[in-house]
Amino acid sequence: MSAAGDAGGLSAVLGEARRIVVKVGSSLVTNEGRGLDETAIGEWSRQLAALAADGREVIMVSSGAIAEGMKRLGWATRPHEIHELQAAAAVGQMGLAQMYETKLREHGLASAQVLLTHADLADRERYLNARSTLLTLLGLRVVPVINENDTVVNDEIKFGDNDTLGALVANLVEADLLVILTDQKGLYSADPRKDPAARFIQEAAAGDAALEAMAGGAGSSIGRGGMITKVLAAKRAAGSGASTVIAWGREPDCLVRLARGEIIGTLLVAPTQKHQARKRWIADHLQLRGAVTVDPGAVAKLRDEGKSLLPIGMTTVDGDFSRGDVIAVRDPGGREIARGLANYAAAEARLLCRKPSSDIERLLGYVAEPEMIHRTNLVVTR
Repeated sequence: MSAAGDAGGLSAVLGEARRIVVKVGSSLVTNEGRGLDETAIGEWSRQLAALAADGREVIMVSSGAIAEGMKRLGWATRPHEIHELQAAAAVGQMGLAQMYETKLREHGLASAQVLLTHADLADRERYLNARSTLLTLLGLRVVPVINENDTVVNDEIKFGDNDTLGALVANLVEADLLVILTDQKGLYSADPRKDPAARFIQEAAAGDAALEAMAGGAGSSIGRGGMITKVLAAKRAAGSGASTVIAWGREPDCLVRLARGEIIGTLLVAPTQKHQARKRWIADHLQLRGAVTVDPGAVAKLRDEGKSLLPIGMTTVDGDFSRGDVIAVRDPGGREIARGLANYAAAEARLLCRKPSSDIERLLGYVAEPEMIHRTNLVVTR
């Protein structure tokens, strides 16, 4: 942990990020509860457009629906009853989505509203569906604007704060960088509002236990998160290899400057790179749900050329696995050569053996992916 760090290394972490999740909190979006801040949302939209023009993929995770709903309903304080929070979210979500759509379109970007609950990311099928939708939107150069689906959640399934949601989205899409925009410059060794000697932390390792002790304190009356939720979110995002920046949301050109490699705010560096983290998770899976055997041509494609596994290369399927399970890939002699995440369940995979990808829709009635296992979800083990 340092107040300075290796500037060159930090710049590389920022400047090389290609897929970026940006999270903004309620106090920023609603100007401390006064209503949606059109100027601020327009400014972030302009910067997102600049990142997209530079070839970056961007996702916005935005709080503000409940706060905007409170303003429209004339409520001065955040309610505690879940049905009142849901009602405020339903009212406020209309304005929030409209504002982002308008401002992003002014800068030539299409947008999409995506509302998620914890159940969407806890259930394997819904997790994969959400992932596929978001990746498809990014491929279409559409900016997903994500919020928790506050109109249907209850205490048992709430994320609790959009810092956590931002980290979960970063994991979901395998982002390179999570940017949490807040009303503070970044992380300090103590609360700078109470301790004038508090030291600013420019760089640290995400997941460092000492950070949690530094980040105590509650959020505002408008939002729910404090600095501790941001530190914990960075720890969660690091699990999939994403580093996190905590920065002041009104810093001029903050997002653009970060993408250029300028060091702004606090950078919490993931100890493991994105692809290494995912590959390690797949390789370390102890419980494999099944296996597919492939022909010699597929063995060469996977092991020697780093290709995806296509259905046409599969000869047999063993086990009763579901879409998203980790399965083994075996050569004709029965030896495991790789393992990865299955795009189709076992019953479907049996129908696809020795068939070209162009036949998937005819055989199954739908197409999830053209591959049985995509190369980014596959690890060669032999």
